[in-house]
Amino acid sequence: QVELAESGGGLVQAGGSLTLSCATSGFTFDYYTMGWYRQAPGKTRELVASISPGGTTMYAGSVKGRFTISRDNGKKTVSLQMNSLKVDDTAVYYCGREGGGVTPTVWGKGTLVTVSS
Repeated sequence: QVELAESGGGLVQAGGSLTLSCATSGFTFDYYTMGWYRQAPGKTRELVASISPGGTTMYAGSVKGRFTISRDNGKKTVSLQMNSLKVDDTAVYYCGREGGGVTPTVWGKGTLVTVSS
């Protein structure tokens, strides 16, 4: 069974930092591009960052320069380092295994990040 388990969310003050982690199992981790998504109340889910099996990264313009995505193929984990957090970063953050071919994208249950002013 494919399992994605996010952790590391919580309450942080604006300007602070937080690191999210995603533990995975049930699939060949290094065959897939992994991503972090977020969804704020009343808004659609958006892709924040992604990283390919080879380490190529992409970031949403709103987080570029502040967030860093990484992966550890040995531990089968993907992380998101978040610095200089803003109130607008408040959202539920989801770890996702990107779809490929006929395989749909799969997300975990999410972890809540709340940035206070």
